[in-house]
Amino acid sequence: MPIKYFFLVSRQGKLRLCKWYTTLSPKQKQSTIKHVSQLVLARKPKQCNFIEHNDCKVVYRKYASLFFIAAIGLDDNELVMLEIIHRYVEVLDRFFGNVCELDLIFNFQRAYFVLDEMIMAGEMQESSKKTVLRCLAQMDETEALENAERGWGDINLEGVARTALLSVQELRQAFSR
Repeated sequence: MPIKYFFLVSRQGKLRLCKWYTTLSPKQKQSTIKHVSQLVLARKPKQCNFIEHNDCKVVYRKYASLFFIAAIGLDDNELVMLEIIHRYVEVLDRFFGNVCELDLIFNFQRAYFVLDEMIMAGEMQESSKKTVLRCLAQMDETEALENAERGWGDINLEGVARTALLSVQELRQAFSR
């Protein structure tokens, strides 16, 4: 089930995250973003979450003030795509602790990292929340160690522990070795 693109759009129509898995010109991308965003934002809450647009099906789901939008082929299963969107939101929610739009604005690199861990070249690669969260914890730990080596400040053990699902004591023991 190749995914063609994945967007996050706010209720106001602002693009918060955009990942393309097909090659399009910049004009085509802008046009697609504009048309798909308008289509999704104009729909009523009780309407179906699937729209046929050009040569694909647009699948979307609203969480709080954000619309998570993805496009798949006409023959692909919409319910699987809805489940992928939901899994992405679950991982973000677990990582940020009740994720909100501001988390994604100020930590967009982490939102892209989660998406890249789960989806590669338009195909689902990792469906395990624990595995994705473990990768995020490793990334945070590596980043904290690099910052400490560069002298950019102390390691935020509480933040690393939260993402690694470890206690601060366990983390201090690991760093002291």
